[in-house]
Amino acid sequence: MVNRLPSFVIVFILLVLIGQGLLLTSKVEAKSNVHIVYLGERQLDDPKRVTDSHHDLLATVVGSKEIASDLMVYSYRHGFSGFAAKLTESQAQKLSELPGVVRVIPNSLHRLQTTRSWDFLGLSSNYPTSVLQNSKMGDGVIIGVFDTGIWPESKAFSDKGLGPIPSRWKGACKSGDSFNAATHCNRKIIGARWFIDGFLAEYGQPLNTTEDPEFLSPRDANGHGTHTSSTASGSYVRNISYRGLGPGTVRGGAPRARLAVYKVCWNVLGGQCASADILKAFDEAIHDGVDVLSLSIGYSLPLFSDVDERDGIATGSFHAVARGITVVCGAANEGPSAQTVQNTAPWILTVAASTMDRAFPTPITLGNNKTFLGQAIFTGKKNGFTGLTYPEGTGLDPTSAGACQSLLLNSTSVAGKVVLCFASVTGRVAIRLAAATVQEAGGIGLIVAKNPTDALIECSDGFPCIEVDYEIGTRILYYIRSTKSPTVKLSHSRTFVGEPLSAKVAFFSSRGPSSIAPEILKPDITAPGVNILAATSQMDRWMDGGYAIHSGTSMATPHVSGIVALLKAVHPDWSPAAIKSALITTARTKDASGFPLFAEGSPQKLANPFDFGGGIVNPNGAADPGLIYDMGLLDYIHYLCAMGYNNSAVTRLTGQSTACPDEKPSILDVNVPSITISSLRDSVTLTRTVTNVGSPKSIYRAEIEPPIGSTVTVRPHILVFNSRTKKISFNVTISAVHRVNTGYLFGSLTWRNERNAVRIPLSVKTEILQSYADDN
Repeated sequence: MVNRLPSFVIVFILLVLIGQGLLLTSKVEAKSNVHIVYLGERQLDDPKRVTDSHHDLLATVVGSKEIASDLMVYSYRHGFSGFAAKLTESQAQKLSELPGVVRVIPNSLHRLQTTRSWDFLGLSSNYPTSVLQNSKMGDGVIIGVFDTGIWPESKAFSDKGLGPIPSRWKGACKSGDSFNAATHCNRKIIGARWFIDGFLAEYGQPLNTTEDPEFLSPRDANGHGTHTSSTASGSYVRNISYRGLGPGTVRGGAPRARLAVYKVCWNVLGGQCASADILKAFDEAIHDGVDVLSLSIGYSLPLFSDVDERDGIATGSFHAVARGITVVCGAANEGPSAQTVQNTAPWILTVAASTMDRAFPTPITLGNNKTFLGQAIFTGKKNGFTGLTYPEGTGLDPTSAGACQSLLLNSTSVAGKVVLCFASVTGRVAIRLAAATVQEAGGIGLIVAKNPTDALIECSDGFPCIEVDYEIGTRILYYIRSTKSPTVKLSHSRTFVGEPLSAKVAFFSSRGPSSIAPEILKPDITAPGVNILAATSQMDRWMDGGYAIHSGTSMATPHVSGIVALLKAVHPDWSPAAIKSALITTARTKDASGFPLFAEGSPQKLANPFDFGGGIVNPNGAADPGLIYDMGLLDYIHYLCAMGYNNSAVTRLTGQSTACPDEKPSILDVNVPSITISSLRDSVTLTRTVTNVGSPKSIYRAEIEPPIGSTVTVRPHILVFNSRTKKISFNVTISAVHRVNTGYLFGSLTWRNERNAVRIPLSVKTEILQSYADDN
């Protein structure tokens, strides 16, 4: 591979890609001369004049307006100013030196990252006082989804019972391949466009291939976009299941909200999305009048800075949030390792994934009449008692033959039997390869012993792939080794809901702290993202009757997007930061039985804020948070200056002439609903400001759970609000008790009155030795 800066970088759909492992994160290279010329906040109100100015600017470098017009890919003219154009390296260099040009960077590609979940979150249709009912199910709110498009014929997108399209809507539906705007758009799908010019300029090949069918239209050939859209805002569809599992009524979080579809990801190599296309979609969505944007898209590590347009999402979302649009993004699927969270800008609402109180237990009965419960999505052919085998190896590594990722099978000994293997890697690829190997050898089933996780996958053609933990796997192995003719019976999976099941942070869900700014807690919030049943494309190979079960932070993200739509309907004047604060400060850190939440990993452990942010989202609590930690443009400028970005970059991004103070402001004073100290030496004092959105006359008292090894004091420790006092600032001083280096330890600060408990997480790491290094 050539050692140069790639001309594009992958952005991925945050889905646990079926058959491809959790995610491929390698950077892909392509020869391209598409560049994004970013000019910052637009200086003109007339979009036509903005576009004309772009052509004029480009013409100064390429020689004429005619040539400029031929080279122009997109003009960004609504939410911000800039353009994408085909340029040589010398032309790009000349443009970058012109006055008013913030940055010229290469185009980038991003890769694509139910019946129970809404009841689990307290949004059952049977609860008359829930935010679902109080918001009229999100009626009138517009959710924009950036993804792979939509399958419009799905009943999940029926407009039955919906009123007229909101009069403020300025968007459009565009016809294309197998998509007729006149018939496929309705009062539910009120906008549908596609953006592909940036991708095609990089890819350089036709999309409609046998391997990767696609439509040059909003129609979804992948299924990912249909799944996320229906999760966020799908209409009620009764009597839905996946091959008989998880039966019930499928709907989205805000079933009466309207959908605006922006197809920016294409069904190539698992899903590819170009930065130029994403920025254009942001530009149009801001103009169209969406209220919420849902993006199950992210980058590979290492992350770009907040002001680097190669990210696309951070830049575009800043302009959206500045106009009151909440932007919800997935945390990514690189867990359980620390510092893998993505979409970390403080103006983005970043979502982690959890399981919920539903499981699909699958009985495994051995010939000695002992029965174990595995997990699977198995509803295929049952065979009664059949042979059971484990591929014993020889030589110096006798267990290698039974490793799932490298099975060595003898067809004679495997035919007609169930095979046991042990997986030393967590990726789904290993299980799929093992299943294919067993099938090819004539086997009729697979038992996989692995590190336990709840994200399941159905093997092809109803082939049983049942997962157990290493302990159960070892007990089955001992039975095989102690019996001359071991047998087993695999029974169908069942659906189990409620206690004693408890939600956990999903194994794959990316974890904090942020690798860009650890003082800004990420992820922000957690929502169900494991084994989610929702509508999908008819071209999804795993669909059953138009519905599929998928897992990933891609699935968690639209859960939060739907909840944001409900909150926006109830509180239309709340800012994106206010909505984020309400979600974080009311989130659940314990399960329904009062036990702390756990996080899947090796080993499973008690979950902390770097796993789940504020906790598992609590929609009804968020509708009445009491206090909020609000933020506006000045707060984001404070953050950008604290990060050390230069005045020019900050000015162009924000559209305001900005001179950061000579003494860099403290990032600890950014008014986020959390406190994270990545390097506590002696003591530090920081400031937060809360706004009363509850009863005008309220008194709150501070309750502190200090992290082990530190003391926490709050001044004042009582907040008194009335009709004149709606905002109060307070100081928090955190001091190290012992002069030793530690890892992160966790606590909380809660403002409580008789009605509300407004909780923010505290995360503190002491680094005494670092201070000595700095002094020397």
